Amino acid sequence: MPFKPFDLSGRVVLITGGNSGIGLGMAEGVAQAGADVCIWGTNDEKNANALAALKQHGTKVAAKKCDVSDRGAVEKCFAETLEEFGRVDGCFANAGAGARGTPYHDMPDEEWHRILGINLWGAHYVLQQAAGHMKARADDGDAFGRLVGTASLAAISGQARGEHYAASKGALIAMVKALAVEYARYNVTAHTLLPGWVETALTEQTFAWDKFSDNVMPRIPMRRWGQPEDFAGIAVYIMSEASQYHTAETFLIDGGYFVF
Repeated sequence: MPFKPFDLSGRVVLITGGNSGIGLGMAEGVAQAGADVCIWGTNDEKNANALAALKQHGTKVAAKKCDVSDRGAVEKCFAETLEEFGRVDGCFANAGAGARGTPYHDMPDEEWHRILGINLWGAHYVLQQAAGHMKARADDGDAFGRLVGTASLAAISGQARGEHYAASKGALIAMVKALAVEYARYNVTAHTLLPGWVETALTEQTFAWDKFSDNVMPRIPMRRWGQPEDFAGIAVYIMSEASQYHTAETFLIDGGYFVF
């Protein structure tokens, strides 16, 4: 038989924050490779638009409204996802919030808790549900799973006025590495993605600032901003049989920005 490691037919992928940006880019990639996809987001209109785009690829797709910083909402939506799809083979904890650029010495507790509540606690709630489900399946003889968190370059480089954002993303990398070790025996791998400067709704205002663009763009060897579709391939690879012995990776996808 021909070797088809990137055929995801029969797999089910859950992507939080999957209704736009990097999340939607990954959702489109795995759907085109044959996977069924469930996206979670907090905006009904964006969920509907993303769902319409994903349906064009011919696999089963669904969208659910979920605030990942609410454990109860996560548990409810995960149960609904299992009821509708029967299983979750890959879980991408991609939902996140951007920082507001407050000086660290003036940063209120509310802002610190808001960022960690979504970026770290939210990822924890989602990945915990998925890990438990994948272990239970392995115990029943169906061992397979992929746990993925979307971190950021801010986790490994200094970001002024973004200490709370950096803390949330750095902690996510450490947490996912621990998951990789704990769940490897169940044929579950775990990775983090570290995007560079990507054109999404979160970066629109920043990229429109000429001073920022004029200083940052020359530091990107590829001389362009990243696009959501740049994350489709890595999502397919992670979900595929081709990555079965690859775990605990931090995938830096930044057009060469960090090394230049």
